[in-house]
Amino acid sequence: MTPFLSVVIPLYNEAENVEPLYGELSAALDQIGRSYEVIVVDDGSTDDSFARLRDIHQRDSRWRIIRFRRNFGQAAGFAAGFAAARGEVVVTSDADLQNDPRDIGRLLARLDEGYDIVSGWRTERKEPFLSRRLPSMTANRMISDTTGVVLHDYGCSLKAYRSEVAKNVRLYGELHRFIPALASWMGVKVAEVPVNDRKRRFGKSKYGISRTFRVFLDLITVRFMLSYSTRPLHVFGGLGLASAGVGSLIGLYLTVLKFGFGQDIGTRPLLSLAVLLVVLGVQLMSMGLLAEMITRTYHEAQDKPIYVIREQLDGTAPASPAAEPSTLAGTE
Repeated sequence: MTPFLSVVIPLYNEAENVEPLYGELSAALDQIGRSYEVIVVDDGSTDDSFARLRDIHQRDSRWRIIRFRRNFGQAAGFAAGFAAARGEVVVTSDADLQNDPRDIGRLLARLDEGYDIVSGWRTERKEPFLSRRLPSMTANRMISDTTGVVLHDYGCSLKAYRSEVAKNVRLYGELHRFIPALASWMGVKVAEVPVNDRKRRFGKSKYGISRTFRVFLDLITVRFMLSYSTRPLHVFGGLGLASAGVGSLIGLYLTVLKFGFGQDIGTRPLLSLAVLLVVLGVQLMSMGLLAEMITRTYHEAQDKPIYVIREQLDGTAPASPAAEPSTLAGTE
């Protein structure tokens, strides 16, 4: 039977948290009263995490385990979980039990109101202010302002997605924290729900303050993907036209000086600048044309959809292409 709910949890070296996670999450999901599966992605753990997960799978077949050959990162864990998920709704969470499984019901209730993504918002975080909360607040503000998808807590892993949304988001690198923004091109409705934040009981955090700088770099990628991924000529061509335009104006000014006033322009630095700007403009526009060709080839070769249909009222199934993400994990 196909479950209603799929819970995806990437995990790395959380052996002490495995049994408490199973107990708390199973109790919370049983209380919701909907059919479910839990997909735990072991991201190359070097401790006893997989052995304990295998024991749980033998006791409860609703817990499905995917084991990576090495550590690929949290984004890869989410991608593998999304690809394996069979539920109508996909919920993501961390394995360290700082997310409270009892909050899942609140996310589902908000999803039932017509939203496509519901994100948890840790209003009372239990972490140090300078090393964790302040960088997080800064990153959330930057992401919201840059992408236009306003959330107070992008870093909260506790989120609920409609399945068609989760399966149409391509993840790589460390883009997992940007999923609501990446999904915005589909026209999704996003909401937030305050959730409980708890102190880590076992193990140690895998995050540090350096993550803020990586967020800034990833944000540049996300901004470009959202605005220009299907029309790169608009950005490169725009810059090229601006550069060539300024160079041409400088050249026109120098021409007037030469032929209108008889001044020598051969030794003027402005002449070199004008030539440089025009050449740079031509190069940028050429880059834009090449990027357009590469983008076209990518979309056609990968069968990547440029649109997603919510529903279709003509008696047929929605015709929007939805290429399955490539499998990143081996299962056992």
